Amino acid sequence: MTSGPTPADPGPTHPTAAAPATGPVDFTDPSGQLARRSLDVRWIHGSESAKHNTDPEIHVHHYDEHTVLLRQNMAVNYEAPFLFLLFGNERAVLIDTGATASPAYFPLRRVVDELVADWLARHPRTSYRLLVLHSHGHGDHVAGDAQFADRPDTLLVDAGLDAVRAFLGLGEDLDEPALLDLGGRVLSCLASPGHHEAAVTYFDPYTGFLLTGDTVYPGRLYVADWAAYTATIDRLTAFAAAHPVGHVLGCHIEMTDRPGVDYPIRWTYQPDEPPLQMTIGQLHDIRRALDEVGGRPGRHVFDDFLIVHRAE
Repeated sequence: MTSGPTPADPGPTHPTAAAPATGPVDFTDPSGQLARRSLDVRWIHGSESAKHNTDPEIHVHHYDEHTVLLRQNMAVNYEAPFLFLLFGNERAVLIDTGATASPAYFPLRRVVDELVADWLARHPRTSYRLLVLHSHGHGDHVAGDAQFADRPDTLLVDAGLDAVRAFLGLGEDLDEPALLDLGGRVLSCLASPGHHEAAVTYFDPYTGFLLTGDTVYPGRLYVADWAAYTATIDRLTAFAAAHPVGHVLGCHIEMTDRPGVDYPIRWTYQPDEPPLQMTIGQLHDIRRALDEVGGRPGRHVFDDFLIVHRAE
């Protein structure tokens, strides 16, 4: 298998070739066009037979010239997480490193290096850094960290609670977001515990992406701390009401396109997936579902997601 887009992907897979740009990129997007842009992508979704799987290890999708979504092939790992690479004028950030450590099976470092080199060829800089952060610290989001440990001009931030909050500047008031400046592209970072104590949601006003990790996605929402998770959903709905959120993007797709039906755990073939992107309305659906469940342990089924509460 080779890394790259698949023929089935109807969306843009590579920015249009252009002469190298001079000067800084303007990430203000005053018209809000990127926040309203479609994300109609048929993601690689595994194969009925691993032996016959010809999809790439990593599906690379350029949302725009400065924003790349990546999905790990579920033939490599059934978790098939999504990762996000955002470019700013001074540095890029990679959010999550996937579910597989070995570059032989999951060549994330090579793919990211190629994407950075391509971006720099179009936007030359005398120096440029890569920042590696995480949506949270579960193994399927940090397994590829070691691939970046010795990368030049790279800062790999540990996914533990203390390291994450210290680096981002998140304080005791969890309702107060921290700002992360990539060089003219400033992300808001919101503490999002409940699924994982160190979970962070990132908002990119340039694209309107609200990157929610495993806190919100079309699948099984595992709640470890009910009170913290409920407060996080309240925090996200309040934030979304005050900011131009275009797409709510988590890190997995586990639902089928039939209401309330998810794919079995460890399934490696998902031909009938719903879109990755969710809406602000679905955030409110999750909040209403939390009220309905009322903290009861168990698996609770709703049309677009499941709530799985594992009470202590």
